[in-house]
Amino acid sequence: MVQRLRVRYAKRGRLRFTSHRDISRALERAVRRADVPVAFSAGFSPHPKISYVGGAAPTGVASEAEYLEISLTRECDPERLRAALDASLPPGLDVLDIVEAGPASLADQMECSAWELRLPGADLALAGVAVEKFVATDHVEVERLTKKGMRRFDAREAVLSLAAFEGKGTTAGQASSRPCVILRMVVRHATPAVRPDDVLTGLRLVADFAPPVPPEVTRLAQGPLDVRTGEPADPFGLDRDITRGGEAEPVGRHVGGDI
Repeated sequence: MVQRLRVRYAKRGRLRFTSHRDISRALERAVRRADVPVAFSAGFSPHPKISYVGGAAPTGVASEAEYLEISLTRECDPERLRAALDASLPPGLDVLDIVEAGPASLADQMECSAWELRLPGADLALAGVAVEKFVATDHVEVERLTKKGMRRFDAREAVLSLAAFEGKGTTAGQASSRPCVILRMVVRHATPAVRPDDVLTGLRLVADFAPPVPPEVTRLAQGPLDVRTGEPADPFGLDRDITRGGEAEPVGRHVGGDI
């Protein structure tokens, strides 16, 4: 390995129903199609050195902020590699940004996520009352079936902010002129992870509020918590600062290959 890159990608539209395992396979095939010089592990069954950072968005949930790290055997230009990877992936699985990895751990940057839930047919007034009751409550215990069986945990403590307002609805990922209730929330990453559906369960418990149809959920961002805004900051911020403010490259340095 001579270079390590960090990748932000999105899953949109119908691809939100693709499992994380299938997303991983699609990305590995795209790496081969784009002729990316990925490093491989040693041993009897070598595999590409691609590691996924942060909790993967659940199946059925769209995301604008999924992250991975990839190790390369020669240096590549991040923007050229981004374009090559994006062109090798199916529509709806989009590579948004690539930066060269700095010394700081990317996993340590993933402190919280911002989520948007669209609730077609829901009543805004009832949603607003439910949000007020949820925020005013110290503890809201919910249950969820996990791999280790039914687990009970507090869904309130991890929620840093929660708001309801009116917006335009969507149908099967397409914009619609019909209004709908939108919930926006910022949730701190914890163990067990508190997901948007856990917050909806909490709203039902404290105020008997439940959307009439399943919501469309999108992760808008994830990263370190910006205490000034209460929102996730750019997890690539430190990497960009090092790239822009570091020492100049040696004269004659060449980035090999087409990408």
